[in-house]
Amino acid sequence: MQYGICHLSIVPIRTLPDDSSEMASQLLYGEYFKVLESRKKWSRIRVSHDNYEGWTANNQITLIDEEIFLQLKTETKDRFSLDIVSHVCDEKGILLPLLLGSLISTSKILNHSFEGDSIEGQIPKSSLVDTSLLYLKTPYLFGGKTPFGIDCSGFTQMVYKINGYMLKRDAEGQSKQGEALSFIEESEPGDLAFFDNNEGIIDHVGIILKDNYIIHAHGHVRIDRLDHTGIFNTEKKLYTHKLRVIKKIL
Repeated sequence: MQYGICHLSIVPIRTLPDDSSEMASQLLYGEYFKVLESRKKWSRIRVSHDNYEGWTANNQITLIDEEIFLQLKTETKDRFSLDIVSHVCDEKGILLPLLLGSLISTSKILNHSFEGDSIEGQIPKSSLVDTSLLYLKTPYLFGGKTPFGIDCSGFTQMVYKINGYMLKRDAEGQSKQGEALSFIEESEPGDLAFFDNNEGIIDHVGIILKDNYIIHAHGHVRIDRLDHTGIFNTEKKLYTHKLRVIKKIL
């Protein structure tokens, strides 16, 4: 079995081993993974944090040995960058920009020194809302996980991840975590609300705020009203998403 780590700011994870294939997710700096299949130009990987699988280009990743991988997984405490943009400096003094939520606790493996604010460990649930607001106005990007482009489940996953908690990568997977609540009134800021399409498939998720508001990625990361019907867009004066279930993860 081979293992690897992301040494660049952002690397696309694609559904197929081709540059023109859809970007399903992203690796951020410092994230590490198992290599499930290796080809001349591409590798199929499984991300350690959430077991998400997809294809990455071999010239955008760095291979590491099993000993280092196990050390990162079992002995190293995750520490994430907390600035919208920060930097690491390599051995030659070259700066590499990092984005919010990059895994900087692995920077020593890459012989990089980090410059910026960071966060470590499990943070109280009340901090989830503060973290979510850092992404306001981020444009929607399918497969995105950064303040320069993010999708709905990437948004919720990153907010929880920065605060020390694991969510699955897609909305349907996240909806199977935690405890279901019967009413919005039972929810707290930081809980998750899930929404389904006409076929009953869960395809959207957002973070509940106080006073029946929700922050979610739809066009861009925005704040809208939430009620038992779903998300009400106050600008367009219409419901954009149909509520399926509310989950308390913490």
